[in-house]
Amino acid sequence: MDKDLHSLIRAAASRGRCTTVNQLVEVVSRETGLPRSWVAYEVYLMWKRGELNIEHEPLENAVMFLASVDGVWYWVTLAITLASLTVVMLVKGGPLMPIRYLLGAVSVLFMPGYSIVEALYPRGDELAPLERLALSIGLSLAVVPLVGLILNYTPWGIRLIPIVVSNTALTIALLTVAALRKARYASTPRDCFT
Repeated sequence: MDKDLHSLIRAAASRGRCTTVNQLVEVVSRETGLPRSWVAYEVYLMWKRGELNIEHEPLENAVMFLASVDGVWYWVTLAITLASLTVVMLVKGGPLMPIRYLLGAVSVLFMPGYSIVEALYPRGDELAPLERLALSIGLSLAVVPLVGLILNYTPWGIRLIPIVVSNTALTIALLTVAALRKARYASTPRDCFT
């Protein structure tokens, strides 16, 4: 049954030059009599295994990219970065100190490297998730001391507030560069099925 369904999905995808996923699921569901949800799930599984290449319609600009589902990662990482800044600046003691330590560690040991990795590899399929995690931590451990070195030669020096603000500013700048690169990649026209 699965092999028949897979061959029907492949045949339906190859018939039209630029068929949408919704149209593909509708056609195969009509031909087989199976529920749309089953066919959609099989299309998804085929895409995950690399048996079917599904491309999306290009977005017109970066604002549309950030307002779409593809831009959610930007808003989540931006929120975590700003929450880290807020908690580190406002919490000085008490029961919220573990949250300060956790968010402070994330903002120093992960976020700068993560933003660099996202800026360098905007497609998302160039690295495995474990490679992204390792690179994010490694690059953070390399970049944060450089920020401290630069701050050492400024009038503000190496103190908590300048370090937190400069680390947050660097992370936000790199996240914005990554979002723009991802939006540019998403706006390149491609065929829907290959």
